[in-house]
Amino acid sequence: MTGKGAQFISFEGGEGAGKSTQIKRLAARLRAHGQEVVTAREPGGTPDAEALRSLVLGGAPGRWSPREEMLLMYAARAQLVRTVIRPALERGAWVLCDRFADSTLVYQGLAGGVPVADVRALHRLVLGDFNPGLTFILDLEPDQGMQRVHSRAEALNQFEQRDTQFYEKAREAYLRLAREEPERCVVIDAARPPDAVEAQIVDAIQARTGVQL
Repeated sequence: MTGKGAQFISFEGGEGAGKSTQIKRLAARLRAHGQEVVTAREPGGTPDAEALRSLVLGGAPGRWSPREEMLLMYAARAQLVRTVIRPALERGAWVLCDRFADSTLVYQGLAGGVPVADVRALHRLVLGDFNPGLTFILDLEPDQGMQRVHSRAEALNQFEQRDTQFYEKAREAYLRLAREEPERCVVIDAARPPDAVEAQIVDAIQARTGVQL
């Protein structure tokens, strides 16, 4: 396997898009090629960040204002980057993260109403210019995504209880982000079967990084 060393890849998209499934598949593929892989999720990834995750995701929609959600998300994100992501990248590991800063920009900013300038200013304050080198946006019709969520037979978190308009705004926001940052963001058709989605992801990694998987 040849490549450029450490990589930080985030997976973004609406509810039910299959992010965790594709992270598991890519992690297994990379490990089979002898790479160290660290997987993380946001909010979460450390004991304290997981506690914040419970606070942010628990309860009913409206428990927190979008600005309050943003602040909690960045508190969790800062610790995850400091204690997990940066050390992993520094030792040459690949980091695959289920959501990162784009989720805050989309959910609390573009869909939630916090001015984008405020979200970006907080990011600069907390993380400077630290961002993934590659972001996969798993694109799926909101109705199809929610059908998948409901089929899991799990308790819904507060982001999975929003109205359809919110999910449509979030999808539009992700596609807008992809248009604005094509050098980093790759849109993946998440309506396709998992094997086909994985193939799209692998092709994009090979094209963007030179790594052969």
